Amino acid sequence: MTRADSDSTESEPDPFTFEFPDGAVRAWRLTETGAVPIVDESYEPAVFVAGPDRALDRLANELAADPKVTETAVVDRYTTLHDTKGRSSPEPVLRVAIERIGEVRTLARELAYRTSQGSHRSFDRDATVGGERSAADGSFDTGRSSGVEATAGSPDWSPAPGTIRLFDVDLEPGFRYCLDREVDPAASAPNRALRRFHIEIDERALANRDVSTLRVGSGTVDDGAVERETIEGKPASVLETLSSRLERTDPDVLVLSHADLVPLLSETADANGLDSFELGRLAGWSRVAGENTYASYGQIGHSPARYRVPGRAIVDESNSFLWHQSGLSGLLYMVQESGRPLQEAAWGSIGTILTSRQIRQAREWDVLAPWNKWEPERFKDARTLHEADRGGFTFAPEVGFHETVHEIDFASLYPRIICEHNVSPETVDCACCRPGADGTPRDRTPGLDYRICRREGFLPDVLEGLLDDRANLKRALREDDPSDAERRRWRGESGAIKWVLVSCFGYQGYRNAKFGRIECHEAINDYARDIALTAKERLEAGGWRIVHGIVDSLWVTAAVDDPEPLKTVCADVSASVGIPLEHDGAYEWVCFVPRRSSIAANATTDERTVPSSALAGALTRYFGKREDGTYKYRGIEVRQRSTPTYVSDCQREFIETLDDARDPAVVCDRLQRHIGELERGSVDPVDLVITKRVSKSLGEYTQATHTVAALERYDELGVSRKPGQSVAYVVVDDGARRTRERVRLALEDGGVAYDSDYYATLLIRAAESVVSPLGWDRARIRRYLADTETTSLSAFGG
Repeated sequence: MTRADSDSTESEPDPFTFEFPDGAVRAWRLTETGAVPIVDESYEPAVFVAGPDRALDRLANELAADPKVTETAVVDRYTTLHDTKGRSSPEPVLRVAIERIGEVRTLARELAYRTSQGSHRSFDRDATVGGERSAADGSFDTGRSSGVEATAGSPDWSPAPGTIRLFDVDLEPGFRYCLDREVDPAASAPNRALRRFHIEIDERALANRDVSTLRVGSGTVDDGAVERETIEGKPASVLETLSSRLERTDPDVLVLSHADLVPLLSETADANGLDSFELGRLAGWSRVAGENTYASYGQIGHSPARYRVPGRAIVDESNSFLWHQSGLSGLLYMVQESGRPLQEAAWGSIGTILTSRQIRQAREWDVLAPWNKWEPERFKDARTLHEADRGGFTFAPEVGFHETVHEIDFASLYPRIICEHNVSPETVDCACCRPGADGTPRDRTPGLDYRICRREGFLPDVLEGLLDDRANLKRALREDDPSDAERRRWRGESGAIKWVLVSCFGYQGYRNAKFGRIECHEAINDYARDIALTAKERLEAGGWRIVHGIVDSLWVTAAVDDPEPLKTVCADVSASVGIPLEHDGAYEWVCFVPRRSSIAANATTDERTVPSSALAGALTRYFGKREDGTYKYRGIEVRQRSTPTYVSDCQREFIETLDDARDPAVVCDRLQRHIGELERGSVDPVDLVITKRVSKSLGEYTQATHTVAALERYDELGVSRKPGQSVAYVVVDDGARRTRERVRLALEDGGVAYDSDYYATLLIRAAESVVSPLGWDRARIRRYLADTETTSLSAFGG
């Protein structure tokens, strides 16, 4: 490396952000006052190819003439986690060094196409294929093809599917560079924290490419909410002011309301002759990825375009889950743990962050990251399939109003199962623990009887540090007396760890997970079910009754007059299963809400509590009052993203009213008062905005829904809305003949009338969620409202 403006010293921190101009790497190190660039022109990324020796020899000869390739060499690496248990040493693979980092995927696609088209027709019949090779050395049998059907030298012969496999292909450039150069991107400058600068623009202004109004603010990673100021005026004036703010602040991180501000601000500066305006520390900007729509777990998502500016990391608020969940401190923690630079960590999903940490750990094991996962599910008989295809244990909720309830849960249950029982893709029924092998299984899963290897597992190695860190952070937040800045940082870090731990179990069952395996997923669930039943037996023996339970959380109430102390029972369960069972909270009361489909058919007229035999409980719909006076809500309207603010506020009031009066009729009195406010037009339309995620493009919808109406209006305004993005609107006439006239968008100018009947229906639905545990359905609520001619004092809390 060579520094662009001065010599480097060993005491300086590693770079924190990167660009890749003209095939080189420009890395930025923080200093006490700013940042300096270091240009690395010698870096050559590499991909790895595994396959029969003859195939690799032929491929190396062919690649010698490829101008993208600078070198090929045979090196020893493991190609699967299973091989770390089934082989005594890594296998030879071909390392292909590439001149430019931007050509990695180009070469990989060419190699994949070349092998799929059978270009290696001269390979001998005895060339070993992937499945044979794996079985011959005792490693896990992946079920890949184990023979060649064509005759040796046949012009139609080509390697069997799975013979040639590619590794370390789809790594983000900055992450790849940090891995290869062993750079820690969680760098910090001496005596200063990262500086951030926020730039916000109104959504409609962004669509109209109008920068006459911006909101900006600055701070550091240790600050809480950053105060914003508004810059207004002609575009040239606004950009000049913004430029002076950037020069004075010299931020390390740009937090943008939308990444499209990068080209918009730069192009506006060019149009106004502002040659000196730059968002980065050097001139220029680049787009690193276009926008795209994707599907994940049945949900449609949208990823906006991504950009880089020299010397500064960009956090796009419209495309950063971790930013919203854990702030800059949580992001920086995951930079440290995953090895992804800040900007790449900011736009990465939770699964991407977890995969990055796994790839980083796999490097220490000499295991390559596969480009495409090829390992199929192993063969199972019908009985095993029936037993394995199940989730965690769930105790159906006892619908109704329950007093004096305790919530207890297992701390990070699934990750701790992985670590406690050494569950990992290569440890479940591994080669060294097969019957007749030298190894002795450490454990067997309780229901499926899968063998678990006694040797160190990969997944525990990935997760143990995160579990320890989160436990220490939670303990410090509970027992120490941190400053406000420390408390924000610890909460951010703890929150970031939580989401990665949540995803680690699901990713074992995800078909494209690089280091996932369905049998590992099944084994974890097997342990979880056994743990839930163990806890149930001990709780009941101690005089406690479970009123609801979802996998790792249980709600219990006393079944006898003098039960064993809950702390003692939890300690016994913890010791028995090896995972802490913790008291999460005590409630004065909890209501478990029935499923909507069962309310109307089974609701009674007088009972205070409806038994679960009469009503089916919704597994995630409940609310309650903690002993400290705060309320907890799950699954009901107040927790739903699409619910208007007014309806959410009213539902909170309904719950507080139920707490005070314990009478559904009093709740309905409050409901009647709020319906009257709607009918009088006294509710601010801003509080009635509904937000919905778009799942399809406008032309693909076949029903005239509110979403379609909103999309039509966005289209008229020239505001793009792609699948995965959201629409925000107020319903103004639900019965209008023209679809687009049913709603008005939140971003449209001028006052908006609203359809009071439509919002009254939403209020009744919200009230039903509150009173249905006490036997009142929507029909009974409407009868009560119709029969009540005058508003009672209880409607006003009197």
